[in-house]
Amino acid sequence: MSIRIFTLLFLLLIQVSKSIAQDASEIVRQAEEKLRGNSSIVELSMQIIRPSWERTIEVKAWMKGSDWAMLLITAPIKEKGIVYLKRKKEVWNRIPALERNIKLPPSMMTESWMGTDFSNDDLVKESSAMNDYEHYLSGDTVIGIKACYKVTLVPKREASVIWGKVIVCIDKIDYLELHSRFYDEDGIIVNTINAYDIKMMDGRLIPTRFELIPGDKPGQKTIMRYKSIRFNPVIEDSFFSTENMSNIR
Repeated sequence: MSIRIFTLLFLLLIQVSKSIAQDASEIVRQAEEKLRGNSSIVELSMQIIRPSWERTIEVKAWMKGSDWAMLLITAPIKEKGIVYLKRKKEVWNRIPALERNIKLPPSMMTESWMGTDFSNDDLVKESSAMNDYEHYLSGDTVIGIKACYKVTLVPKREASVIWGKVIVCIDKIDYLELHSRFYDEDGIIVNTINAYDIKMMDGRLIPTRFELIPGDKPGQKTIMRYKSIRFNPVIEDSFFSTENMSNIR
């Protein structure tokens, strides 16, 4: 093979690789946009299931893009009024009894959020699936009766994320993320999230029930159910302020 032909083939392979990566990124982007919109206001419940007990908390959340989020606990009474705020890479917490805002250090992002199987990072999304990971199409699969893309997310070198890799399965027609697996740096599955109960909410077809199952805790899971969602409401950036944490209702 001549050097010229070899060079042309090499450049072609690079272009194909870039095209596949771009396609995978576009699939992830559409899936994120489908569930989030440019902004959203969500009311949801989180059922914490353990082998010997269960409890449920109620949450109202305001979100704008991937940089802004405010979460308010509305029930039960014991936790009512607790607020979490995300401002770009900052995460804050306010507990009414303490009457002050506390900035969470990065080391706390892996810890349980409100006793659920979700981490602080899962709920406020300090890391970004679009910005902090490279995306690669890794095959096709079927979830239920839906044909899906299988996309592998690998952390970028400079990204500060808690996962070694993430594999997501996204419906090819409606771009619904129906199954996700989260791995540690040793390639061991830490969490699995399955999505169910696809319904029309505020004009969008979306999953409304998500079950997170830890990989090493039999009989344990957390079920998140959307009760209502409003897509693309007008929310000013100023809403997501530490001052507003004490006023939010």
